[in-house]
Parts: sequence; C-alpha cells; structure tokens
Amino acid sequence: MASMWIRENQDYERPCMITCALSGVVANRAQCPAIPYTPEEYAAEAKRAYEAGAAVVHIHARTPDGAPSYNVQDYQNIYDAVTAACPIIINFSTGAINITTEQKTAHIKAIKPAIGALNMGSMNYAKYHEKKKAFVFEFVFSNPFSEITAIVKAMNEVGTKPEMECFDTGHIGNAYPLIDMGLLQPPYQFSLIMGVLGGIAPTTANLLKMVDMLPPHSDWETIAISHDQWRLIAAAISIGGNVRVGLEDNFYLAPGEMAGSNGDLVAKAARMVRDQGRAVATVEQCRERLRLVHT
Repeated sequence: MASMWIRENQDYERPCMITCALSGVVANRAQCPAIPYTPEEYAAEAKRAYEAGAAVVHIHARTPDGAPSYNVQDYQNIYDAVTAACPIIINFSTGAINITTEQKTAHIKAIKPAIGALNMGSMNYAKYHEKKKAFVFEFVFSNPFSEITAIVKAMNEVGTKPEMECFDTGHIGNAYPLIDMGLLQPPYQFSLIMGVLGGIAPTTANLLKMVDMLPPHSDWETIAISHDQWRLIAAAISIGGNVRVGLEDNFYLAPGEMAGSNGDLVAKAARMVRDQGRAVATVEQCRERLRLVHT
C-alpha cells in the first residue's frame, strides 16, 4: 500500500519540488489575461514563479502573437529570456500532434534543456461540456513505443533528463521496458497527470494507486487539471510527492478567483507545502535530487 511505501522511503520529510507550467499550448488571453506570449512575458512569468518558490518551469513555446510554436528559434528566444531573468530549471515540452518525431526533438537537441517532457503512452484526449452535452474538442494523442524510445534516446544523447508524463496507470507500466533496455536511469522522474478526459479520474485513491506502481528510485509530482488541482495537490504533499501548478493546468486560486500570474499559483502551492510541515525545495536541491546536467 502507498502508506507502507511512504514509511519505507520517508519521502514526506524531503522538501517538495514545485514546477510551474507557464502557458500550455491551448489557453489564450481571452480565457486568462496572464498567459505569456512573448519571450519577455515568459521571462517575467518565470521570475514571478521562481520568486514564489518554483524550482522548475515547464515550457510550451509560442510565437509572439500567441500561436503554438514548434520552431527551435522560438524555444531559444524564450530559453534565453528566462535564463537571463532567473536561475530556474528549464523543462521543455515534446508533446504535440501532427508533427514529426524530428520536430518534437529538434529543440531538445539544439538547446539541451535540463529536463524534457516524455509522454508515456497513447490515449483519447478530450474535453466534455456537460451543459451542451457535447465534446468541446477530442483527438487521439498518439505516443507509440517507437516514438517514445526515439525521443528518450535524443534526450540521452544531449544529457536532458526525461520527465515521464503519465495520464493513466498503463503509462507508468510503459516505463518498465525502457528501464530494462537501459534507456532510463535512476532517479526516475514521473509526472502523474489526473483529470484529463481519456485518462485516469482525479481521485485520491487513484493517486495512491499510481504512486504504488512506481519503480524504486522514483521522484514524482502530481499534475491535476482545473478545479481538481488544489485537492489533489494537498493529497500529494501529504504523502511525500512534488507538485505542478501554473496557467497551463488551472487559472484559479479559488472558485471565481482568477490568478493574476503564475506566481500567484506557485505562492499558494508553496503555502500549502509549508502548512503541512514540509519545506519548499530550492533549485539547487532539485538539481541534486534529479542529477541534472544542464540548466
């Protein structure tokens, strides 16, 4: 059981690493005015997150007009602006649809971020509108083993740490062949993503189930979407996990209270960590725990 796993590992005594996902790829300023578009805006938001307690920022690139970008130069411009603004750890996304594996890894190979997101399985990915009785959007998020292995090999070649993004229990199981092949090295970094329609339901029981499935020598964080975020973050903190917040995942500090910046969301998460008697991990502690090579 998860309670035994926690007692054996004493992870609840370790500082909690806070990651901030600055923008995502879908949300726009019509939904939340604080979404960053330009490199300068990414830098300002990253600095706010860092000053509030985040050690890592997760980045999906955009063009200066806000459109999603998979262009290496856009990633480079954002990377340069963020690293000039504060010493936070950089995590680049590789998640996308309708682009090639080469496009998904080009910015990893060129810029060599400390961490790169590695989506661990295929799934239906959708949003449903209960009042309209209709799907807002739906697509198949394809991540076959052939592509997963190609992406992790590209990360290994440049010293980027894979952050394994798992939307369901089967995605955790997908890590075991990669470990057996020697493609993943401990400490393993997992993100347990909850609340996406098509993935695992956002319940504390499911979080415990996912944690129980992790291999030894794993560090993990919870990513919970929208209004489920704060409840599941509280659960993760209480059992020794790390957490991710940010405008990619959730706009609101409380029902009806929109965050004015990513820093507002990080500040609330940091307060929740301290309220449970844990410390907020520093950038240096995160680098050491995850054995990161790059900034």
